[in-house]
Amino acid sequence: WSADTGKMTHVSPHEGQADYSPEDFDPDSRFLYYTTNDGGEFMRVRRYEMATGKHGDVEKADWDVAFTHFSHRGAYRVTAVNEDGRTALHIVDTKTGRPLALPALPSGDITSVTIARGEGRLAFYVNGDRAPSNLYVWTIGEPQPRRLTDTLTKDIDPGDLVDAEIVRFKSFDGTTVPSIFFKPHQATPQSKAPALVWVHGGPGGQTRKGYSALIQYLVNHGYAVLGINNRGSSGYGKTFYVADDQKHGHEPLWDCVEGKKYLATLPYVDKDRIGIIGGSYGGYMVLAALSLQPDAFNAGVDMFGISNWVRTLESIPAWWESQRLALYKEIGDPVKQRAMLTEVSPLFHSDQIKKPLMVLQGANDPRVIKPESDDIVAAVKKNGVPVEYVVFGDEGHGFAKKKNQIEGYRKILEFVDRYLKGS
Repeated sequence: WSADTGKMTHVSPHEGQADYSPEDFDPDSRFLYYTTNDGGEFMRVRRYEMATGKHGDVEKADWDVAFTHFSHRGAYRVTAVNEDGRTALHIVDTKTGRPLALPALPSGDITSVTIARGEGRLAFYVNGDRAPSNLYVWTIGEPQPRRLTDTLTKDIDPGDLVDAEIVRFKSFDGTTVPSIFFKPHQATPQSKAPALVWVHGGPGGQTRKGYSALIQYLVNHGYAVLGINNRGSSGYGKTFYVADDQKHGHEPLWDCVEGKKYLATLPYVDKDRIGIIGGSYGGYMVLAALSLQPDAFNAGVDMFGISNWVRTLESIPAWWESQRLALYKEIGDPVKQRAMLTEVSPLFHSDQIKKPLMVLQGANDPRVIKPESDDIVAAVKKNGVPVEYVVFGDEGHGFAKKKNQIEGYRKILEFVDRYLKGS
């Protein structure tokens, strides 16, 4: 939209599926910089010339560009790339077009990158494997950045935590499935560890390198954790991202089963003590695993997961209306494809669940409403299967309050200790 003319211009006409994200104007407002995967697998940087309406490529990588923006006076342009589940930072000197030589940056998820108005310093957060987000500052030209905060509580020795490892395995059809793996210090071939397949939310989310209090808590207590990026996950190209469309309960779930088989090949993992855990869509995958693949896992932890796709899609709140058709395309239409959605909804196969199940739910969740958890818990109890149900009356979608996180994480550990470590 032009403030001078009041005219609206459509700058992203395209055919088929493509993503566009506006990023920044250059300091002279000659160009609009944006990211898109139109015509390619990955998000890349392009620009639109305001005067002529011409588009052109600026920067691309073999991964998705997460963001790009200019410094205050335009001396630099900062670009972040989602490189195999971790952030890679690129800075270009706009006068020369050459990349700025960067020091070795801490490993992890780099966010909130800001260049000072004087353009001599760079501030950013790093969410590392062994510590929550810390603030760093780098004076351009110095050999290394300085950490300004230390957010890990003094009660925890970072040496007791573990670094994540990026691993890959072949799924049932030869598809390569990238994952983030956490190995406990105490796991050895002589003292094999129980394990968990961790499924992210979404469906199109991504498990990335970076700090997770719950994962580190479980690993510290002896569990190997595989953060699977099953087909449908973001960050690995457009084809991989859409590979789960209307296949939920089938191929993406089968990837999780193959993830369990991968864990079973590791010499320090006990193949007979492997469970599955996840939240939101990941919680659905837990319920799907226990109901549609009932012999695959030894136990499951479902955090606010969908049990009935028909009800979930029919109860989309008004403020989600802009996403409704996209969800129908991704998951299914509850009117036209009701039979298919019933087939892959765990609630309608609850009689098949025979392994211990834990469910955690926020009473005020607007996305995955409480009846989704109420109904699956009631149904599984009829099977005579151990079921533990934790409801937080003051939470929504996810657990934001520290007291609830502490209680919930403790109960998860007690559950897996009882049914995995103790089995």
